[in-house]
Amino acid sequence: MTEITLPRHIDGSQSPQLPKSRQITLIGANGAGKTRFMNDLVTRCEGRAYVLSALSAFYPERDTNPLPGSIDNLYAEASKASVYLKNDAVSELDKLGYMLFNDEFETLLRAKTMRALGEQPEATVTKLDRLIALWQQIFPGNQILRAAGQMMFSTESGENIISSIKLSSGEKAVLYYIAAVLYAMPNAVIFIDSPTLFLHPSILNTVWNAIENLRPDCTFIYNTYDVNFVNSRTENVCIWIKSFNIEQHAWDYEVLRSDNLDEELFIDLIGTRKPVLFIEGDAIHSLDAKLYPLVFPDHTVRPLGSCDKVIESTRTFNDLKHMHHLDSRGIVDRDRRTDGEVDYLRNKNVLVPNVAEIENIFMLEGVIKTMARRRGKDADKVFDKVKAAIFKSFRAHFEAQALLHVRHKVKHDVECRIDARFNSINELEQHLNTLVNKIRPRETYNEVRNRFSKMLTDNDYAGILKVFNHKPMLSESGITTLLDYRSKDQYIKGVLNVLKGNGKDAKQIRATIKHAFGLSLDDNLIDDR
Repeated sequence: MTEITLPRHIDGSQSPQLPKSRQITLIGANGAGKTRFMNDLVTRCEGRAYVLSALSAFYPERDTNPLPGSIDNLYAEASKASVYLKNDAVSELDKLGYMLFNDEFETLLRAKTMRALGEQPEATVTKLDRLIALWQQIFPGNQILRAAGQMMFSTESGENIISSIKLSSGEKAVLYYIAAVLYAMPNAVIFIDSPTLFLHPSILNTVWNAIENLRPDCTFIYNTYDVNFVNSRTENVCIWIKSFNIEQHAWDYEVLRSDNLDEELFIDLIGTRKPVLFIEGDAIHSLDAKLYPLVFPDHTVRPLGSCDKVIESTRTFNDLKHMHHLDSRGIVDRDRRTDGEVDYLRNKNVLVPNVAEIENIFMLEGVIKTMARRRGKDADKVFDKVKAAIFKSFRAHFEAQALLHVRHKVKHDVECRIDARFNSINELEQHLNTLVNKIRPRETYNEVRNRFSKMLTDNDYAGILKVFNHKPMLSESGITTLLDYRSKDQYIKGVLNVLKGNGKDAKQIRATIKHAFGLSLDDNLIDDR
């Protein structure tokens, strides 16, 4: 392994040299110039560059690789030097197969000649021996058989012996990469385009770890989009290619240092050119992950699970903005947060809607009326009936909701007040004994009840959606029956389908939801206030 000089940087600074590295991964968005970047590296590694791509290795319709030491050149040289080697192979995979058997034949012939001269040949492990051993390590129970000058493949049962032509694309890729790496020149810089192509995730790491171990003298440079693969390389230097300037023939790129942000998340996000929006929930089951990408289509939306992870990742990603230049926001449910807590989060680029939880978004007046019109209903009458049902439900849960809000505030206040330093256990006990008088939970409870009562008196539907955390709300509202849906899930699906259509109604619903965040329809997550 030797040092590698990186391509010219767009800022005009001197091209940096990477220290000796076993693994280098190139990542970046589509069109950022990764392939050009890799090709530039190839020219900088003159005499040591060895380029592999399974995408073209199986097919004859391709350009011959002119690089010294390439598979094409090795085959051409071997064909001239050997009277036994066929010269009609076209694809790289076929050429490798022919060379493997030519080397095998020459090794056996040399050993036989030495024995005829009375000499004892040393035991030789051929490239084909090493390939077969590694193949059977990756595919336990499968075998490679030497038959009539070609490789034949069998399963553990020994039946259905087939040629390489009938292997799956993944098996061909493994065969190609093992054989090709065995023929790389000493201390080669091996460039692999799309190393995960054709390979099943279950064997991906096994394959590349084993192949790298075949050639500890070589450096492996991977051009990939696969985040899991990048993170699987334990001796990896990751280079993020951001853009390419064709006039200057220079790149904007960065050798990554992800600091405290989850490495997989960081590498995943920098492959996008859109602003980032962190949300709660998971990518498969959560309603957040289904709704917010449709409301904010100009953003890369990433579910992170808990609200704490959203808040922390938003902060960290913004702290690293000098590395990626992407705007980052977060969204968390309002739940029972006080106005002070909400203002604090908004100042930290974490958006909080003016509804208690995400289900309440589907109860917004603009959403209900738009869906009612689409279903051929009287929008005002539908909304009035839903509104009456929500008020009835809120009255039924009035005391319990008030108590939950007080509990949240008390918990927050207690955590803040016992975070102080105490010199003794006596001081801590004395402080705890005075907390009830300082926090005044009953007084807070009465204040919350008065505020809730005023919402009912003032007919404040929006205010109730802002404070009412009640999962059965959608079902109890009667919206599904009023709009002829079979269930609340069908109603939610109907809203999501409208947003996917991106027509007039989609714009109306999107504007309603954005307004709940203090945004106008055209705002790019910038708070109007």
